[in-house]
Amino acid sequence: MHKPRLYVLLTSAMLIMILALSVGPVSGQTGIRDRSQIEDKYKWDLSHIYPDWAAWDKGMADLERKMDEFAGLKGTLAAGPENLLKAYTLNDELSTLAARVFRFPEFQFALNARDNEAATRLQRVQTAFARFATATAWLTPEMLAIGWDTVSPWLVQSPGLAPYRFPITDTYRKQKHVLSEDKERLLSYYSLLSASPFQAYTALATADIKFRDLTLPDGRTVTMTPGNYRNLLTNDSSQADRAAAFATFYSTYSDNANSFAAIYNGVLQADWGNAQARNYPTCLEAGLDGYNVPVPVVENLIASVKRGLAPLQRYHRIRREALGLPAYHRYDGSYPLIDFHKTYEYDDIVPWLIESVAPLGEAYQATVKEAFANRWVDVYETANKNPGAFSGNCYGVHPYILMNWNKTLEHVFILAHEMGHTMHSVLADAAQPLATSQYTLLGAEVASAVNEGLLMDYLMKRSKDPQERIALLVQAIDKIEGTYYTQVQFAEFEVEAHRMVERGEPITAESLTDLCTRIAREYDGDEVVTDSLYGYIWAR
Repeated sequence: MHKPRLYVLLTSAMLIMILALSVGPVSGQTGIRDRSQIEDKYKWDLSHIYPDWAAWDKGMADLERKMDEFAGLKGTLAAGPENLLKAYTLNDELSTLAARVFRFPEFQFALNARDNEAATRLQRVQTAFARFATATAWLTPEMLAIGWDTVSPWLVQSPGLAPYRFPITDTYRKQKHVLSEDKERLLSYYSLLSASPFQAYTALATADIKFRDLTLPDGRTVTMTPGNYRNLLTNDSSQADRAAAFATFYSTYSDNANSFAAIYNGVLQADWGNAQARNYPTCLEAGLDGYNVPVPVVENLIASVKRGLAPLQRYHRIRREALGLPAYHRYDGSYPLIDFHKTYEYDDIVPWLIESVAPLGEAYQATVKEAFANRWVDVYETANKNPGAFSGNCYGVHPYILMNWNKTLEHVFILAHEMGHTMHSVLADAAQPLATSQYTLLGAEVASAVNEGLLMDYLMKRSKDPQERIALLVQAIDKIEGTYYTQVQFAEFEVEAHRMVERGEPITAESLTDLCTRIAREYDGDEVVTDSLYGYIWAR
């Protein structure tokens, strides 16, 4: 269903924000620095959005005023193309303002999941979005009632409507899934309820979770946060230590599995309820229809990946033999095949990333340089910070990149990856009108992969160290595994979990873990020992 772009922007942004903040949890436990210990040049400058909360309050008031103005357009669209253009123009103003109002508290919360002020203001924004959805439930039904035969000539007669041709056309494509005004209004009342599982997950996995300590044979005690866990798997040559780290880390999730399962069941039930309400036969079809992607595209992708598992399993066998291990586990996948443990300081690699994108032109390169110089990147892991890595665009300002720098070669490429997303957003915003500036999730990884490829080419030419060159090639192979195989494995889990709900099967910690384990064993074959705790990866 096509809703006014503001609603599409805001509801999508709300869910994306909550999902982004649920990549994996962090805590304020020992071994993690406080933000006050980090130099400002390594931290986001959010004053580019608003200088302070007082300015945000004014922006929020302006947004609510424009929302009321937009709701007042009810019953006017059929009068002619000028009225339709007025609605879309006002919607653009709303969307631009909404991006700032939403991102400011969202990014504050990403930096500290215990920031109650940011959390409170996020809820205020979300409540405003929900009210707006209810107040404009009339919009799509009213537009469809005009009829395509009437609207189509308007697109020719009114040049001002040209930037909106695609969203208008797409509205009519999805016409059969649009409900009456009364039913649309009824569904809008549940928008905040549908988002509550994501909020619950964020609270549990980011703010409240407590990671265990692991005492290693050398006497060191390490809190198994996501960052420390990744570092240990990459740098500890002892398989026994890696196994202990794996057990310690995933036990945190298994201990909370019932809570995580209840939360995920809320997501699944909401998806299935929405799909049925809008006359979709499956959750998958409902999820893909917004991108106009047929279901067989996803089904064929999963099937083709599973037909091509032999190279992946062969790679695992080669790794086991190269590492001299009697058995190969998932926690062995990050340890280098060679004796290479070089660390990369953030300040040293920034010039490399700038130089690597030279083939894309001076303007592109200058913008990448600006991003690093003007604090678009929040670099280091700190207490209660989102543990993942992402690029979040703020339309009308610029994107922001979140990192948790751990000095590994992997993080060098993650930063290049996120800079690719950032540049995609910058260029899309510059080249497209607001109505078509948002690229789809299905095409989002192209720019990031290009940036990684350019960095790989640059580093292979730059490095004279044979060991580092081998490490780079392994990085390229691991990228294929992570992007092609692992992401499709996770997609298959999501598809099958939704089908369980569609069949009326219970969603429990046990059923989700069994599903995750079964799929993992199919991908691993006989080359990898699929430990029972790995089945809890769905909870991360």
